[in-house]
Formats: sequence, C-alpha cells, structure tokens
Amino acid sequence: MKIFWATLLTCFLMGAPALAAESLTFDNYLRVFDYRERSDMKIGIQEMLNLYKQGQAQIIDIRFPEEYQAWRFGFIKNIPLNELPDRLKEIDKSKIIVTVCPHYDRAEIARTYLTLQGYRSRYLVEGLLGLADYLRGDRAKAFINDMKP
Repeated sequence: MKIFWATLLTCFLMGAPALAAESLTFDNYLRVFDYRERSDMKIGIQEMLNLYKQGQAQIIDIRFPEEYQAWRFGFIKNIPLNELPDRLKEIDKSKIIVTVCPHYDRAEIARTYLTLQGYRSRYLVEGLLGLADYLRGDRAKAFINDMKP
C-alpha cells in the first residue's frame, strides 16, 4: 500500500505544470476527503453496467496496450494510465467515468487523477477480473441483448 500512495503522490508532483481552473489540487482534495468521498469513489459491477446501459457512464480500461490486446471487453475504451494526461479529450466530461484494471490499484490512480482534472470519476471495486467472472453465460447474453437498439 505504501508503494501505491508513493506512486500516486509522484504522479501529482511530477504531473502537468498547471491544472485547469476547474481542477482541484491534490492538497485540497486531501483536505476535503471524507467518508462520503471514500464511498463515492467506488462503484460495483451492477451499478456500473446499469449506468453504462443508460448512457450515463464511460468505462476506461487503463491497462497497458499489451494487456488490452491479450484480453478485453468490446464495450470498454482503452486509455493506458501513462497516456491518460495526453488523451483527456477522448473522455466525455458529461458522464461518470469508471476506471478499470484487473484489480483496482491502477484504476484508483486514474480515478484520482481524473477527479483532480474535474471529472466525475469512480473505480470498479471488483476490477476487470471480477467483471469477467460476472459477465459469463446468461448474464453476458442479457447484457449484450440489453445494449441492442
């Protein structure tokens, strides 16, 4: 866990020289961090899929390209974590942004970064491995059928 926070802090200290006016600083984010934010930053599979089906969420897989090429979900956009600052224009600010990776470590770094950039963002608690387990058989079929116009 120490490595996670050290990496997160480094990302913000070495990041873009100036944040947009609508962005928070990391210091201010920490000052207002509370139990509500701790809860709101997370999202479960069913809530994420429901928001996605309603057009209210964009899901971003922040894994490296090689990981994404090896296995992926057709409805999830890939923006690797190390490319995120340069690809913000591909993210819809009007939607809730859900960041995902196999577990949640990189997704949480991406979520924090996006939050500081002014996005409403959450990370998938169960990770992509949990999503793969959830979307099997009948659930996968139902999800895809629900997405058809």
